[in-house]
Amino acid sequence: MSSTAQLRSLNINNINPHVKEAKYAVRGELAVRSEEYRAKLAKGNAGLPFDKVISANIGNPQQLDQKPITFFRQVLSLLEYPPLLDHEDVLLNQLGYKTDVIERARWLLKTVGSVGAYSASAGAVGIKESVAKFIEERDGHPADPKDIYLSAGASSGVNTLLHIICASPNTGVLVPIPQYPLYTASLAVLDAKCVPYYLDESKGWGTDLEAIKTAYKKAIEGGTDVRAIVIINPGNPTGASLAEEAIKAVIDFAAQEKLVVMADEVYQTNVFIGKFHSFKGVLRNLQKEDPEKYKYVELASLHSISKGMVGECGHRGGYFELVGFDPEVVEQIYKFVSITLCAPVIGQCLVELMVNPPKKGQPSYELYKQEWDGIFSGLQKRATALYEAFKEMEGVECQDPQGSMYLFPTINLPAKAVEAAKKEGRSPDEFYAFRLLDATGVCVVPGAGFGQKENTLHFRTTFLAPGTEWVGRITKFHKDFMEEFR
Repeated sequence: MSSTAQLRSLNINNINPHVKEAKYAVRGELAVRSEEYRAKLAKGNAGLPFDKVISANIGNPQQLDQKPITFFRQVLSLLEYPPLLDHEDVLLNQLGYKTDVIERARWLLKTVGSVGAYSASAGAVGIKESVAKFIEERDGHPADPKDIYLSAGASSGVNTLLHIICASPNTGVLVPIPQYPLYTASLAVLDAKCVPYYLDESKGWGTDLEAIKTAYKKAIEGGTDVRAIVIINPGNPTGASLAEEAIKAVIDFAAQEKLVVMADEVYQTNVFIGKFHSFKGVLRNLQKEDPEKYKYVELASLHSISKGMVGECGHRGGYFELVGFDPEVVEQIYKFVSITLCAPVIGQCLVELMVNPPKKGQPSYELYKQEWDGIFSGLQKRATALYEAFKEMEGVECQDPQGSMYLFPTINLPAKAVEAAKKEGRSPDEFYAFRLLDATGVCVVPGAGFGQKENTLHFRTTFLAPGTEWVGRITKFHKDFMEEFR
């Protein structure tokens, strides 16, 4: 132990070992280096071979110039500073606010009081009523506000649910691979077991029921108490949307083995191919067909303001809905969320705006629709441009862009590049990603950060950055890289 370590209570060897164990690649070493480059560029450092850092490593839309929706921000401005409501004429005639903006702000202020005050632990009641109405309209089945918990983004909801589920180091949770590292990192911190099941790349990254059954059986035989299954739909990092039949198969399996289903549905509006089917809607249909079989299925569905065309991740808003949970367990979930008092109230208000946007015929609708459609088509255009570029790149294979905000191409690297990576003590995809960042300023995440089948290499990139000039940077880099290590 170093002499300085003895001067303090904490050192790297005596802190919680599970925190040390956790890995979160999206904000890892690559991201740190990219921020160092950004700082250098801001100071006018011209020694770099690029003039801009593109953070394609994280689904952070507004950092990459996605514009906030006007209606949402106008309402928020009035919630943050209510005295503006005393000057309606100025708002309407000089600042371009519409009457429905003012009405919504007044209603929300009546609902939450002040956005600077704590709300009820599970969220403001009026807002939960709006969420329930949205779920009802989406699925065609009733939703109860008391089953809805407003959270600081979906991540906070995942944290709550995993804390409740993970009772011992022997608790296992089925997690799709590749996955968003929030799940593996949270399970590591909770000292619980991640039970990986592989998605099928050859079938557009769909869920493979046989793979789920095999992973489950192996874990059970190894003495793991598998309690839950995580499904990310549409997928992250893969972007795949599940067909209704695939969702039914998962619910069937969960009913049979008594597993909690955690449906991470934060990308539900980011669908280019196919249609989004919610787990709640499919479960309710199955319960109608066979009430006995599906009566006790436990489902927690999560949604967020961070993704989609909303992209308000800095405001930390989201919700989860509980279906079929034992009332005594629900009491404990309520207690757990109470420990952190409540989700940020301005984030809760944004959740309300997301689930209850301007409707056709209302003053703000035209602009809202124009902005929404513009963001959607921009994402689709960039996804396609990136996909087309990957198709032309040697040794790169990529599935059609189906949704979410990401592409997750396979890369086949020359043996010399694999050797060079080994010398640096890095995995080949990590080595590639560092070289890409150093040469182009484009930051992606190596597939290893999400998990991948053995002997395969990938990277995840968002298609959020504006324009397509940066796509050309990747193409040029890749050509040079392949030449160098041929």
